[in-house]
Amino acid sequence: MARERLQKLMAAAGFCSRRRGEELLRQGRVRVNGQPASLGDQADAARDRIEVDGRPLQAAPPSLTLLLNKPVGVLCTCHDPRGRPTVLDLLPPPLRRGQGLHPVGRLDADSRGALLLSNDGDLTLRLTHPRYGHRRTYRVWVRGVPDGAALQRWRAGVPLDGEPSQPVGLRLLQRDGEAALLELQMGEGRNRQIRRTAALLGHPVLDLQRTAIGPWSLGELPEGRWRRLQPDELSALADLAAQPPAGRRPSPFEDEDRPRAMPPLASQDLTDTLLS
Repeated sequence: MARERLQKLMAAAGFCSRRRGEELLRQGRVRVNGQPASLGDQADAARDRIEVDGRPLQAAPPSLTLLLNKPVGVLCTCHDPRGRPTVLDLLPPPLRRGQGLHPVGRLDADSRGALLLSNDGDLTLRLTHPRYGHRRTYRVWVRGVPDGAALQRWRAGVPLDGEPSQPVGLRLLQRDGEAALLELQMGEGRNRQIRRTAALLGHPVLDLQRTAIGPWSLGELPEGRWRRLQPDELSALADLAAQPPAGRRPSPFEDEDRPRAMPPLASQDLTDTLLS
């Protein structure tokens, strides 16, 4: 087997994401054949002994990708030192341990909705790196009703931290007194981007739900529940992840880009279904 960078081997084994692997290397927590490893080092997983915090890196578990409907108050991380609930706490013990599942992208604690969990490091990189621009769809309640000028500014991309933002697909779906429901589609995912943009435009976010990642929507998946992606969905996800970096893309919300609903959930217990 060819030698590969250590962060890639850790991701392929489902131990962590590549980015997390880089952090572990910088912290000096990785050894190869008993010697401290550094960022940029390579190894052969079939011949070299790779250890993280003194524990050998295990063989990669079977590839697994789940769709989760994250509730508000749950953190998109594998562990929180303050003991706050994380997305892994929503899974049964057999999936929390030994599977290498980690969030693919993030939703802040105050937001809810679609989140992928996977132990496929390459897939995670392809779906989260900004240069690929994979689209995500949101429904957002904001305070007040944005006028045409505010909506157009948002569609054009509101600069944040002195940096330009990409154009956004935006629709005004509903007015309800002193609040409005918007649907957004965007390929960019900067830190709290929707909340910060809405605040700058004078319409703070009241509720933020991600309803779809790429062409896969939550469908009937209840909040706080999850399910394994089906073989055809995994194949489509792999095709999406393999796309080259984004060049010119069609305008958001074109008909062919509309998310398709997930199939309805079976009535049987989800845990039994997903662990079978």
